[in-house]
Amino acid sequence: MVLLFIQANFDLALPDYMSRIVNYGIQQGGIDSPVPKVLSGESFRLIESLLETEDAALVIRLYSPVAAGLVTTVPMKKTVPAAPAAPAAEVLPLSDQPVSQLPTQEEPVSEKPKLLAPLYQLGPVSKAEHAALERAMARSLAMIAMFRQSGLAVEQGQQQFTQALDAMGAKAQAQMAIAWLHKEYESIGVDVEKLQMSYIVHDGLIMILMTLGSMASVILVGLLAARTAAGAAKTLRHDVFSKVINFTNLEFDTFSTASLITRTTNDISQMQMVTFMSLRMLLFAPIMAGGGVIRALGKAPSMAWIIALAVLVLIGVISLVFSIALPRFQLMQKLVDRLNLVARENLSGLMVVRAFNRQQFEEQRFDKANRDLTEVSLFVNRVMVIMMPFMMILMNLLSIGIIWVGAHRVAQASMQVGDMMAFMQYAMQIVMSFMMLSMMFIMLPRAAISAKRISEVLDTQESIKDPENPEPYRPASEIRGSIEFRDVCFRYPKADTDVLCHISFTAPAGKTTGIIGPTGSGKSTLINLIPRFYDVSSGSILIDGIDIRRLSQKELRSLVGYVPQRSLLFSSTVEENLRFADEDAPPERLWEALRVAQADFVLENPEGLSLSVSQGGTNFSGGQKQRLAIARALVKDCPIYLFDESFSALDFRTDAKLRRALEERTCASTRIIVAQRVATIMHADQIIVLDEGRIVGQGTHRELLETCEAYREIVESQFKGEKTA
Repeated sequence: MVLLFIQANFDLALPDYMSRIVNYGIQQGGIDSPVPKVLSGESFRLIESLLETEDAALVIRLYSPVAAGLVTTVPMKKTVPAAPAAPAAEVLPLSDQPVSQLPTQEEPVSEKPKLLAPLYQLGPVSKAEHAALERAMARSLAMIAMFRQSGLAVEQGQQQFTQALDAMGAKAQAQMAIAWLHKEYESIGVDVEKLQMSYIVHDGLIMILMTLGSMASVILVGLLAARTAAGAAKTLRHDVFSKVINFTNLEFDTFSTASLITRTTNDISQMQMVTFMSLRMLLFAPIMAGGGVIRALGKAPSMAWIIALAVLVLIGVISLVFSIALPRFQLMQKLVDRLNLVARENLSGLMVVRAFNRQQFEEQRFDKANRDLTEVSLFVNRVMVIMMPFMMILMNLLSIGIIWVGAHRVAQASMQVGDMMAFMQYAMQIVMSFMMLSMMFIMLPRAAISAKRISEVLDTQESIKDPENPEPYRPASEIRGSIEFRDVCFRYPKADTDVLCHISFTAPAGKTTGIIGPTGSGKSTLINLIPRFYDVSSGSILIDGIDIRRLSQKELRSLVGYVPQRSLLFSSTVEENLRFADEDAPPERLWEALRVAQADFVLENPEGLSLSVSQGGTNFSGGQKQRLAIARALVKDCPIYLFDESFSALDFRTDAKLRRALEERTCASTRIIVAQRVATIMHADQIIVLDEGRIVGQGTHRELLETCEAYREIVESQFKGEKTA
């Protein structure tokens, strides 16, 4: 904000200095005040006689006689007329001065010798004294100029000139006084060309310094605004990612993956851009507009209506564009979501698309999403592109109006050319400020929509929360890992029926519990309830007699080694994927986990743990990915292991070897295995048979063959009459 104020002050001061250069440096020969810095003795006494008593006393006190060669306030020529040793004649008061000694048209003052007495130089003067002296000198010098132009005697013209001066106004008096003073300087040997050039160079250098200062402020403001916007975007991305990473499956059902990606990237980029532009333009424009109005009114208050009319027209057009563009911006973000969704589905399902020769259909689907977004974007851009030519027309009309009105005022001597030029620049700055605001008003609606979408994610309350007073933390070594389901029912949000109904069983510590059933029977849902990916609708799940809802989620999941149905690997190396379970695990534990998981393709590879893993593990087969996922879970030495159809891609031989090694490695832990194949769970200590969300059988393989019709049908369908006992 400080830098913006500095930049605004510099930018607003430049037209004023330009005005001074035009008015005083060019038009008035470098003389910016009717107060003479040096006078001839004759002129000094004449001025003194025209002033009021109080002003005359001030002049006598501030001016002192000085030889021509010792003048310091103005540059003098090297050769000037020498003053006589004594005045040739005493200058009498104006009222007593003979008419014959006053200048006439036939005998102008410029032809008379000027240095009848030593020069009088202005000494140090305060601001208050200078203001009083300026008013008095402007009137007296203007009167002298009028006497010389008219050639009338004092008795004939004094009253007439007094009335004329009263009607003339202060600005016209000052200009007439400065014109006379310029001739006075020439006559007494002042180097007027040097005086003019020094004035222009002085103010020009100040303008250059102000321009450099403004440029430095712009650079610093841009740097700080960029850092602020980038930092805000970084914080937003972190907050959104942290929020999403703690979402449960229920929250993921609310937001699509494509929408979450768009919100984390495109929407936050919109916020970053608007934050940067706001710091550069939204805060700067009101400062410039306010400062421009104040300075423009100072130059020409009577012309303020021109700026007011231009601003009203501009606000009307901005409001119209705003009302048209706002709904389209909201639609654009939804269409970006749609485009991302179609692109993501095509990229992730590329093999399926090719297998069914649906490339042309998917191209058409993507083309429609792309075309819809393009059409809306083009419409918005067409509406916004109207702003620039309209602004240029408005600014040109504003310039014409200022020149038209200002020219008449210049002709009437109520305004100077430089003031008119400065007023025009201030008007342009004011209009440009409103133009910057209009650009922000166009960008803000889209950013507001993005902010709303981000807020929807940040304001989403997790359906699964930690208890206010969780159970005291216990290390995993003190947990036996016994899991008990007590009359558990579960229903997905907005569903009409329960997916799981009255599930009750116990998975003893150190034992293997198999879960089997037809597709859609609720096997994966049941196992997802244990780490609280979902919360039960009724009933309870207990670990060592403690309801899992009384544990913090972090502690609960630290007790569980989970192998999901879809073996997801991260793009890095095998070692980094294994350390995902325990980043401090020693290398020996990593190698042991690979051996138990039968990951021979890693053990026999020369790269070993440094073997690279592509995104999603696409450089491995399905079975290899499953074994790496199992090894990752085994690196985490914990009391509970959950395997959700984690052996489906393994051949029977590898499956059998892995299960034997797994039982030895996790003999003290509770193991729950969800499987479709009977061979995977037939040797489990107990088997739970699910059908339509209910337990229809529970026992060992032999017991279920005798007591559970549903289990017997599964076995017969897989073994086709082979003996399995």
